[in-house]
Amino acid sequence: MFSKNTSGNADSFDTIIGINSKFDGNIESSGTIRIDGKVNGDIKVKGDVYVGKEAVITGNINANNIFVSGRVEGNVEANGILKIQSSAKLYGDISVNCLVTEEGSVFEGKCKMLTKSQAENASGANNSKKSKNNASASE
Repeated sequence: MFSKNTSGNADSFDTIIGINSKFDGNIESSGTIRIDGKVNGDIKVKGDVYVGKEAVITGNINANNIFVSGRVEGNVEANGILKIQSSAKLYGDISVNCLVTEEGSVFEGKCKMLTKSQAENASGANNSKKSKNNASASE
C-alpha cells in the first residue's frame, strides 16, 4: 500500500481507522493517524496523515505531512509534504509546502505552494476563513 519510506509500523500510529470501518464526524489529534476505511468529516492533525489505498475521505484534511494512496474529496493543507501516490485520487484545492506526485495519480483542483513560515501561519488563518465561508454557505 505504501512504499517502505512512508509505511511506518503499527507502533508509529496513534489512531487507525480500519478498512471495514466508517467514521462520520470531524477528527482532531495531536498524533499521527492512518485511515484505511471511510471518513465523512474534516481531519485536523498536528502529526501526519496516511490515507490507505482503499480509503475514501469526504472532507478537508489539515496535517503536517500527508500521504495519499486512496480517494480524497476535499481541500488539503500540508504544512510539510503532500505525497500523492500512483493509486490516489484527490479532488479539491491544496495548500502545501512541498508536493510530490507519482505517475498515474489523479489531482483535480488548485494548488498553492507555501513557504515554511507561511505554512505555519496559514494553518490558523485558513481554518477560520473556511469556517466563515462554510457558515455563510449554510445560511
